Amino acid sequence: MEVYALIGPSGTGKSHRALLVAQENDIDVFIDDGLLIKDSRIVAGKSAKREPTRLQAVRRAIFVDPEQRREVMEKLSELAPERLLVISTSPKMIQRILTCLQLPPPKRGIKIEDIASPAEIAQARETRRREGKHVIPVPTIEVKKRFPGFMVDPLQVFFGRRPDSNHRRIGEKSLVRPPFSYVGKLFIADAAIRALVDRILVDIPGIGRLVKFHIHVRGNDGVILDLELQVVYGHQLRPLLSRVQERVQERIQYFTGLTILKVNVLAREILI
Repeated sequence: MEVYALIGPSGTGKSHRALLVAQENDIDVFIDDGLLIKDSRIVAGKSAKREPTRLQAVRRAIFVDPEQRREVMEKLSELAPERLLVISTSPKMIQRILTCLQLPPPKRGIKIEDIASPAEIAQARETRRREGKHVIPVPTIEVKKRFPGFMVDPLQVFFGRRPDSNHRRIGEKSLVRPPFSYVGKLFIADAAIRALVDRILVDIPGIGRLVKFHIHVRGNDGVILDLELQVVYGHQLRPLLSRVQERVQERIQYFTGLTILKVNVLAREILI
């Protein structure tokens, strides 16, 4: 197995450019912040970005946890990739990861300064400092599936070699805001969620009004919504309520970033 290392201080855009480095070196498996990723899918490991403190995040990223280490080593053995990209903040951290996972020394070390301009690095640092946003180099659907409860935004990634070149679409990555980067607590009032649900229901033919509304919070996993509705006489209930479930889940997740685990819908009244 050939190991490639992508090295740069925290917040300089390493994960943002990981897919480009992987593509140019014919690599489809890489390690980033405690995760083993293959073909834009998380296949093993636990994300350091889920940890509540920076110290715990560092420990997670260098595979101190024996269970996490065993899982990643077994998956690497199963995949047996020809090339592997390891992303970290310094040569010392790269070496600690390779030692923990019993991997060979890197064939090539790539510094973030080799693939990003000073202006791009400065912009990445400012975004990290101001907004606390981190990149996970997998599509948003993969992040939300593995890490429900994350505040996640999709990020389409394009790169061009020269100013006059056509920009190439490399793939989709995900912007996340880990717990340890929060400046303060994010609070969304129940009344605000209810107001959003009311607005969503207006656009669904066959729904009269929202009679009752309740939110159940399931820790960091997400929330469950209970809706009791007034429905208009003459509509078939099953497809109507299924449409409500799908629309409410999709729109609330889009507008708030919350993970909606389930939408329970009950037809309480009939409007004639």
